[in-house]
Amino acid sequence: MNVAYLSLGSNIEPEKNIVAAVEQLCNYGAISAVSTVWETLPDGDPNQDNYLNACITLETALSAWDLRSDAIEEVESALARTRDPKNRYAARTIDIDIMLFNSEVIDMGRRRIPDSEVLERPFVAIPLAEIAPNYVHPQTHQTLAEIASRFKIARHEMWQRPDVSLVSTRVNAAY
Repeated sequence: MNVAYLSLGSNIEPEKNIVAAVEQLCNYGAISAVSTVWETLPDGDPNQDNYLNACITLETALSAWDLRSDAIEEVESALARTRDPKNRYAARTIDIDIMLFNSEVIDMGRRRIPDSEVLERPFVAIPLAEIAPNYVHPQTHQTLAEIASRFKIARHEMWQRPDVSLVSTRVNAAY
């Protein structure tokens, strides 16, 4: 089994879409950990709604390539994700990215695993540290807890949303 660490984000009906994405990802493996859902200000375009962000751990038989090209694309399509080639910061129903995959370094065309956002964005680093604090980044050799501790969170930039839960009957009973 492979262990994929996924980041999810939504700012179009986010309370519905982020939960639906997690439910659908259960079709591709076992979700063994879910983070807190965090609300964040929109990145790149301040004229859109805030985002909900979270991370999950998915244990799957799929390779990173198959997870990206099959599972993630199917889930994003089912949730009506559209991509605006002129605006990479456009609002979205769901955005799912592979942040980490096992302890591998993988070149996936325009994206790379580990994704650079693990080191650059608090809305990725902090939820990842919640679900796997002792995971060692394969390039920096820091734990996710160490990476997340570098970020100072201002209450006006990122806050927890305990009213949105990613735990369901389909997610591992440990949660």
